[in-house]
Parts: sequence; C-alpha cells; structure tokens
Amino acid sequence: MIIKSFNELTLTELYEILRLRAEIFVVEQNCVYQDLDKKDYESIHMFYKDNDEITAYMRAFRKDEETAQMGRVVTRLHGIGLGGKLLKDGVACIKKIMRPKRIYIEAQVYAKRYYAREGFKVCSDEFLEDGIPHVQMILDL
Repeated sequence: MIIKSFNELTLTELYEILRLRAEIFVVEQNCVYQDLDKKDYESIHMFYKDNDEITAYMRAFRKDEETAQMGRVVTRLHGIGLGGKLLKDGVACIKKIMRPKRIYIEAQVYAKRYYAREGFKVCSDEFLEDGIPHVQMILDL
C-alpha cells in the first residue's frame, strides 16, 4: 500500500486517482456529483497501483479531534480480494498515522457488509446522498 499526503502525490498519481474515482463513482454509478471537494488537500491518500495505473484507492481525513473520516473507497479490479485488502490495510494505516478513537464513513447501502467485515457498525437510518442510498457507519477503535 502506498500512503501519501496530497503534496506528496505525483501528477500521474493524482491524475490516475481522479480518473478512477470518476470512472466508478460518476460514470459506472451514473451519478453526477462534485468529487473535488477540497478534502483531498487535508487527506492521507492510500492506494495500490500496477505500473502507473491506480487499482484501488481510499482517503482519510480528520472529521473531528477523535474521529477520522474515510471515503472514496474504490477498486478497479473486482472479485480478486483487492477491496478487502484495501479496507484492512487502510484501516490499519489510519490507526497508525492518525490515531483516532473511531473511524467514520458514509457508506453506500449495498456495501454495508463489506465494511461490517472490518468491524464497522451502522449508526444511522438510510439517507440519500447524490441520489444513492447511504448509511453512516462507525468503527470504534
């Protein structure tokens, strides 16, 4: 897993991260939304790559003093365990680098079981974000 702050990303890495996020969250999910939300500047970026192509990515930033917020969790390759590895390694990196008391995510409803495998628990009712059903989830550390 590669871990970098925004300023450490190469131009190629940044381009490939944004390309992957647009490919999955905008095109594949047919969802028009503002991906570039300025949170990338304050995030740690965690990813795997094959040559120059980003194959899996997630970011995390401080939600508050005790909570890290994780998001933009995405994989290009499906069915080979890369998503589970990304989540497990990403949570470990967040714990080590940010040392929060909890990790928060706003997860798409279809992915609840994916996050639950790592210990996340649903802590809200379903809500729509950009027309897609989501739930808030917390992992207490």
